Amino acid sequence: MGRVAIYYAPLPDDPLTPLATAWLGRDPVTGAPAAQPPVAGIAEVTADPRRYGFHATLKPPMRLAEGRSWRELMTAVRAVAARIPPFDLPRLSVQDLWGFLALRETTPCPPLQALADACVAELDDFRAPPSDAELARRHAAGLSAGQAAMLRRWGYPYVFGSWFFHMTLTRRLSEAEKAVFMPAAEAWFAPALAVPRRVVDLAIFTQAGGDAAFNIAERVRLRG
Repeated sequence: MGRVAIYYAPLPDDPLTPLATAWLGRDPVTGAPAAQPPVAGIAEVTADPRRYGFHATLKPPMRLAEGRSWRELMTAVRAVAARIPPFDLPRLSVQDLWGFLALRETTPCPPLQALADACVAELDDFRAPPSDAELARRHAAGLSAGQAAMLRRWGYPYVFGSWFFHMTLTRRLSEAEKAVFMPAAEAWFAPALAVPRRVVDLAIFTQAGGDAAFNIAERVRLRG
């Protein structure tokens, strides 16, 4: 196993799941390709999020620290989930996030922030330090002083006060591309976005290594 991440991902019976699988062009459970909507250029603009699978990051992808095992990590994940009760997710909408399209909540959700904070802090002993190349790539993107401090301490710049819920739908788009893909995404996801949903589990995604895709390995129910 190359890396592991703790994500939120909609349940298999959530109407959002088949729509997102088709939009990104890959099933994150089986890894099988999926037919995408008939929008010119969609395969290219979804290539990056396709590899990661449809999700919102709670604990960013990490390699396991030396001496740590998958079994130990899963025991710790279950301990986190045992303390946190399920909660309602605010209605989602397609939003422009720094040029990327993503599904984001329409109102603040403190339980969502608390869940992400718990995953970052309480599972950090299992995280191997990022490589120099990974750190350089993050810094090259341009970070605030606070984000740089988070990167040094937690291996990722967007945690705690810098964290934000988002389920990525595209790479960064030009204005012309956004004029095509924003209305296409709004129309495509509209039926599912009208449906209420709850956060009831943590989705454990794994990556075999290198540029391999992330797939769902296990789900852990929230039982608080």
